[in-house]
Amino acid sequence: MKSLLSFLLLLGLGYSLSGESERPAKPNVLLILVDDLGWQDVICYDVDEPAPYETPNLDKLAQRGVLFTNGYSPAPVCSPSRCAIMSGKHPARTMSTTVASGKPPMPHHPQNSFISPWCRGGMDTNNVTIAEALKSNGYKTGHVGKWHIAVNHYAFPQPVDEGFDFSSHYPGNSQARGVQNGMPNRLQGFATDKENDPYRLDEKGYPRDHVTEEALRFLSENKDNPMFLYYASWLVHTPIQTRSQELLKKYCEKLGVAYPQDPKGWTLEGQQNPYYCAMVETLDYYVGKLIGYLENTEDPRWPGHKLSENTYVLFSSDNGGMEGYSNIVFTDNYPLDEGKIHVREGGIRVPFLISGPEVARGVKSEVVVNGLDFYPTILGWTGTPNSAKQILDGSDLGALLRTDPTVASKVMDERTNKPRESMFWHFPNGYCQQSAHLKNGYKLIYNHPYERQRVELYQLYDAAGKRVDWEETKDLSKEKSELAESMKTELLGFLMEMNAGMTHYNPSCTKVKMPGAGKVVSVLDQQRINRRVRLRYQENGAKLVSAQVIYSFNGDSSDSEWFPLDAKIIPSSGENPAKVEATLPPKTTHYVYNLVDENNFMVCHPILNKQDFGGTALKVER
Repeated sequence: MKSLLSFLLLLGLGYSLSGESERPAKPNVLLILVDDLGWQDVICYDVDEPAPYETPNLDKLAQRGVLFTNGYSPAPVCSPSRCAIMSGKHPARTMSTTVASGKPPMPHHPQNSFISPWCRGGMDTNNVTIAEALKSNGYKTGHVGKWHIAVNHYAFPQPVDEGFDFSSHYPGNSQARGVQNGMPNRLQGFATDKENDPYRLDEKGYPRDHVTEEALRFLSENKDNPMFLYYASWLVHTPIQTRSQELLKKYCEKLGVAYPQDPKGWTLEGQQNPYYCAMVETLDYYVGKLIGYLENTEDPRWPGHKLSENTYVLFSSDNGGMEGYSNIVFTDNYPLDEGKIHVREGGIRVPFLISGPEVARGVKSEVVVNGLDFYPTILGWTGTPNSAKQILDGSDLGALLRTDPTVASKVMDERTNKPRESMFWHFPNGYCQQSAHLKNGYKLIYNHPYERQRVELYQLYDAAGKRVDWEETKDLSKEKSELAESMKTELLGFLMEMNAGMTHYNPSCTKVKMPGAGKVVSVLDQQRINRRVRLRYQENGAKLVSAQVIYSFNGDSSDSEWFPLDAKIIPSSGENPAKVEATLPPKTTHYVYNLVDENNFMVCHPILNKQDFGGTALKVER
């Protein structure tokens, strides 16, 4: 009996020891989101022409995991993409569709035919962020680098407000942008080897980057726990500069261009900007330092193994490459058309790499994926429930990555529980004013402004997933009119489901003749009694169909954020003119009216001055 007991005890001990040697159930997650990096700016994505950039660390990451050739950002600009990745929700759903938003709708220019809809300036704190979800599951959560999920970089909410235990991003931190801090000009302020130089060159000749150092510090201090690090590099966003003079010289020689004498501008077309080349290589080096730390550091939770063996790494960009502006050329997204700020391929197709435990190695996949997929995928990897039961607009890529990453049918649409067929973008802002729909290799672009209101249809891939027209040069909207109409209907249905903000027409525009512009309502007067506000109006041939009061709690501030409030429309009765009424929330400081008629024209009252919202908006005396 005693021997049997001893045997059982040994069995139990053996089981325990075996259990300790198993990979911890809660893996680490490193999410690397870089800024404005083009699809063709990483060597492993070279297609038609070899790029001059050197990205050995990112190329290694691709070899150790899955490289998605058809990876997309949630939006063509940074803030909505970042909000979408953190919240798991489509920008159209959250009404976070552009940068520096949260202002009342107004014409960008008196001669613009369109008025962008209101969109949220800061992420809605009612959303459960991926950091909050992981924190509730016992994770240490860290953020370094760019945030920009508010009306500006440092407005509410900040990372610590959204579930991050640690963040190096805060006002007053002179090194918060790392090497992307401003230089006197691009040919002065290079890093040196002097002890007091905040960008002091390291042993390999690269400048010190505070963002990367803070990331390494978080990893080192939290490796005893399951951890999630959101590394949001400021590179390769403007200013287009390099702290390394040696790298600048290196790429001047490699490109065969003269060392610059004038710090301003760069006009050579294509991927021939040595400043930008140096930035790409520098970014690659910092990513390599993070991956190197994981590969060379023992995992305290898994003795005998390195941190890298139980860490998922996701790498992508917030939007496509910024090709340049004015007289400055940054990069070239060829063969993709356009770049940042556009829903064409150059603005939304991005590098997209995933590696980690049970992820296939060295696979190139043509499956269509999106940054929105990060949230549900991370939940799946970490065993974290969607406790808030909030809608997630991406798909869990776990099954795809565990089995065969080339089989698109393994990516399930969370809404239909069927293989995902469609992907949508909504950017009713700026000059572009476009939405897009990608389905079965075809891409529809819907142009919102009146004078450009039409659809375009391109075939990016054939039925086998092979390249057809990445350049988006052959518009098939007339040739395949039924398909175009069907995809347009699906797109508009998606936007309606999301309650997306839509473009309105500007009745003050004289450059474009729009039927109905002379029929818009005219404001008779407006009145406020305490928090009750009223505006009386006259219809001039077009029925008023919706009305909002856009209000602010700090309208005199440059950081002000404004919010919409539906107003009640009361038709005219006898001698009483028609009116709209609303009750302002407590502590409102400023407000304006937005009136939309049946022809989609918006009347703003008062007409705002972009430089002085508070001075032109209606003020609430306190």
